[in-house]
Amino acid sequence: MMVNEGKLQISLALIRISTAAFFLVWSIEKIIYPEVTQRILKKFYFLSISSSMSVGIGIIQTLITLIFLVGLFKTFSYGALLGMHLVSVLSTYKQLFNPYAPGNHLFWSAVPVLAAIIALFILRNEDRLLTLISCPDN
Repeated sequence: MMVNEGKLQISLALIRISTAAFFLVWSIEKIIYPEVTQRILKKFYFLSISSSMSVGIGIIQTLITLIFLVGLFKTFSYGALLGMHLVSVLSTYKQLFNPYAPGNHLFWSAVPVLAAIIALFILRNEDRLLTLISCPDN
């Protein structure tokens, strides 16, 4: 079966750009509202961090997301976003296993995002539209 190259490129770029936007919302929140991150980490990861640690994590995640957005260091950047999101999804397993409890069904929106990131990681060397460098695994 032949895949239309143009359609593939548009599809992969849409997944990459929308995933980057999704991650930027969360990474920037860590910088401008560190107290939200502190509450989330305490509830889902059982970790206590300082505000400055939240800001630092947010800066690092924002930089990785921007590298991902422009398609650089694909194995690293695509893999890093995949790993971050996988950990995030796994940390909400209680909500995922009980989707009809009040507020829990929204956690399921992370599952198709995870699938999209996995697909993008698998096809990362084919993702060249609107990237800075189009060679494989730059």
